[in-house]
Amino acid sequence: MLDNLDLTISLDKETYRTKIEDLMRELRSLQNICWLEKLPIVVVLEGWAAAGKGGLVKQMTNYMDPRGFIVHPILAPSEEEKKYPFLWRFWQKLPPKGSIGIFYHSWYTHLLEDRLFGVLNNTKVPIIMRDINAFENQLIEDGAVVAKFWLHLSKKELQNRLKDYEKDEFESWRVRKEDWQQAKNYTQYKTLAEEMLIYTSSGFAPWVLVEADCQRWAKFKVLTQLVSTIREALAKREIITQTPSLPPQTSLSPTEADYLSQVDLTLNLPKEEYKVKLKQSQLHLRKLQKDIFEKNIGILILFEGWDAAGKGGAIKRITDILDPRSYEVHAFAAPTKEEHLYHYLWRFWRRLTPTGKIGIFDRSWYGRVLVERIENFATETEWRRAYREINEFEAGLASSNYIILKYWLHISPEEQLKRFELRKLDPYKNYKLTDEDYRNREKWNLYDVAINQTIARTSTPQAPWTIVPGNDKYYARLNVLETLINAIKYKLGN
Repeated sequence: MLDNLDLTISLDKETYRTKIEDLMRELRSLQNICWLEKLPIVVVLEGWAAAGKGGLVKQMTNYMDPRGFIVHPILAPSEEEKKYPFLWRFWQKLPPKGSIGIFYHSWYTHLLEDRLFGVLNNTKVPIIMRDINAFENQLIEDGAVVAKFWLHLSKKELQNRLKDYEKDEFESWRVRKEDWQQAKNYTQYKTLAEEMLIYTSSGFAPWVLVEADCQRWAKFKVLTQLVSTIREALAKREIITQTPSLPPQTSLSPTEADYLSQVDLTLNLPKEEYKVKLKQSQLHLRKLQKDIFEKNIGILILFEGWDAAGKGGAIKRITDILDPRSYEVHAFAAPTKEEHLYHYLWRFWRRLTPTGKIGIFDRSWYGRVLVERIENFATETEWRRAYREINEFEAGLASSNYIILKYWLHISPEEQLKRFELRKLDPYKNYKLTDEDYRNREKWNLYDVAINQTIARTSTPQAPWTIVPGNDKYYARLNVLETLINAIKYKLGN
């Protein structure tokens, strides 16, 4: 693939000056249109050391409004960043809608230098490529433009440039020992690059291969392609029509599984027995904290359920015994104005708990296929593709040493109404009760369908759902604790 590139191609100085000026003006104009259309742009610059990425970034941003872009030079991950899935730090750097994010090196460095220097085990490469493809596809389906460029050099040109940079008093500090390793292991590095390009050049995010021995030609080609890619994305926005939505489904079809109807809501636990078993389970969980930390395991506990189903009470029984330094609890409501400027998963990536700790989410990304679906905050196209996106997200977490526990706390409509009435009379709990809670009861059948379909489509071996019978709070709380303990013990091999 790379051997077939014509690295002798060049552009004379006068032609370059004429063409580059027009391209820069058009790019500046497109930047303004993207801002107005709230179109996010992600530019990925990869390639050999000394391939001219720095000069390209300077040229690219020369005419741009500096308030509308940010350049991210990607270095080795910090010790803190290593505690998260490798894509975590890149989700933090994504541009909001209307802005441009330029990645000088990117998530692909993990597949190149880390492999060359033995940091990344080859057995993990297919999983990393899977996660990268899913990541880029999610961004593009959400409306972003992803433009990826590989700047290719001949071995001779690479060596000459490194020598020239080392002699330059202004550039010598940029030459790393790793850059010389690329030159020394040119054939091996090229093989790794070709494999990466083949498996991550998808129809939705193709690589553009750039002949970079001539820096003028490289800049011209990259800018020409970037302008074309943005133009094409804007044109598609004008012709896209929303597929008409089907009428809301108020009941499951005969072929669909009804998981909630199979739950035995009469299950209960006497108070005295509950107290004894609760203390035992909490002490067991406290002991497991040490193993979680030492084995660097991440625990993610997701709570979904009907209003007043007991999510807060279940969370309290988990955290009561734990060292508060070892867990984080995040409660999610409707997304904020800022969060609406990003992919819906962005706000959850930002609050991921690092490995070695326990993260508890009161509501989660499943809002996309539940409340956002029912209340029409997400289009049918958006919530239907979210099943796949969620499975991809959780698969990536599982392969990064996380245990994912997903609880649906289930109660009957009669029990919910009873709890609403009790809350109304309780001065410490009546703030939790709103008109929205009563309004949601009227949509019980819609939620029942959505919940059953969510369980059917997102309960996977690495991230299964646990439906908790919740009419009896004692039984529900202990059920949550016991399944949590068993999942941790299984991960530890106990």
